[in-house]
Amino acid sequence: MSGVRIWEERIVFPTYEVGQADKNPMFLEGRVYQGSSGKVYPYPAIESVSDVKTDKEYQAVWLENEYLKVMILPELGGRIQRAYDKTNGYDFVYYNHVIKPALVGLCGPWISGGIEFNWPQHHRPTTFSPVDYLLLDNPDGSKTCRVSDVDQMYGTGGRPASPCTPAGRTSRSRASSTTPRPCPRPSCGGPTPPSR
Repeated sequence: MSGVRIWEERIVFPTYEVGQADKNPMFLEGRVYQGSSGKVYPYPAIESVSDVKTDKEYQAVWLENEYLKVMILPELGGRIQRAYDKTNGYDFVYYNHVIKPALVGLCGPWISGGIEFNWPQHHRPTTFSPVDYLLLDNPDGSKTCRVSDVDQMYGTGGRPASPCTPAGRTSRSRASSTTPRPCPRPSCGGPTPPSR
């Protein structure tokens, strides 16, 4: 194979569905959550996961060159679900073949495996929610899948991009973040600078 391919495809994963979101918002400032305040308003919290496994379709975006094949799941927070080294048949990032959430995310559901889009903090509120995405054909022959999310608590935006080059033997991601406010906002990676 020469060059880079990018395409979308429906893919089926055995899935344990999450329960209904609580219709009442949580204002629990004192709920300690992995070093954060636990505040999730205006997001709803989900506090249950089914014990029954069913097959469910997800939209996948694939990036592939001669050496790598990478799967991104925009419906599950834009995470890189699979990163496969074609030269040795090895998944170099843990590839979980089942979607079974644990209730350790800020709003509840979080899944192990892959690379999570952790912004503005670890296990972000929308880690299990659909995000916007854009497929790009770059002038240098590379292809990029850019996902985008706006945090509803602070209004900050995050846009990680996963480019794949024709001769690349490595996978990399770049990210940018913005906030519409005139002062920095909190995030695990440091303050998010104001946008201009």
